[in-house]
Amino acid sequence: MAHGFSRFFLLMSRKRRLPLAASAALVLLGLAGAAGPLAADQTARPLPDARSFLEAVRDSLHSDQTLLSEYTFLEKHVETKLDSKGDVKSTKLELFEVYPSSKPGRIYRRLVMLNGKPVDPKELAEADRKQDEKAEKRRLELENESAAQQQRRLEKEDEDLRREREIVDELFRMDDIAVAGRETLDGRSTILVTFRPRPGYQPQTKGGKILQKLAGQAWIDEEEHQLVRIDAELLGPLGVGPAGVFRLQKGARAFFQRRRVNDEIWLPAEARFVGAAKVLLFALGRLDARSQYSDYRKFSVSTSTDIGGVEKTNP
Repeated sequence: MAHGFSRFFLLMSRKRRLPLAASAALVLLGLAGAAGPLAADQTARPLPDARSFLEAVRDSLHSDQTLLSEYTFLEKHVETKLDSKGDVKSTKLELFEVYPSSKPGRIYRRLVMLNGKPVDPKELAEADRKQDEKAEKRRLELENESAAQQQRRLEKEDEDLRREREIVDELFRMDDIAVAGRETLDGRSTILVTFRPRPGYQPQTKGGKILQKLAGQAWIDEEEHQLVRIDAELLGPLGVGPAGVFRLQKGARAFFQRRRVNDEIWLPAEARFVGAAKVLLFALGRLDARSQYSDYRKFSVSTSTDIGGVEKTNP
């Protein structure tokens, strides 16, 4: 749960848009009701022990950034702005080919279509050239780094992993999490849990400060203890972007869903944010932003792939 949403909101702030990870419009997402019907044998089976089940979930939680470093995929992002009456003011549609990296911030999001029109081949070629330069610079840095530089890099990577684990651990300290039932999603048995921040808790991590403003429901795969879906509400205004100048408003809804890929790994399927936002004192109106992820293909940082018809090496 932790990185599903903390990464979603941080991603939105980096892109200066609101959507996962990670917008918005309309009304409350009625997505919680989209779960499949309960099977007869499931209603008869007792729910798992809450303590041991949640401990197993905590052990399995990690950021999708780590998993995504193994795959290339397509990202379709649709952002709709609405006025105070709910009428559409504008819609923006982007399609990206995403070539990931093991390093956060180095993912190559290759814009190939904008509002239904393919991006000019010359623009694509220029974007590829710049990406090549970054990848080559990174390769040379690694090739020529000193023993001291390597040690600092490895220490930084260990520190990033430690901070990620701190966010996960803090989630289980700061929230009241309860096992609420069992539901079938996409043919798999899931355990429904509810979460809400404990009053008075002071978060210690950046991700914790985001998660403290979210309450809702999560569906966990019963067999593999993997996060399948989150449907949450923002409990108060949340600043994102540089200096928090973008403020998402109380009552906004966030939705995040993952699916099993290649029968081996769980990866993002959809992220959506629906609600009102402001920039400083100016209202942006209501926004509805949705990102859908598809066409996952195994991708190794040690191999090359064909980007735009030209052999490219993943940074």
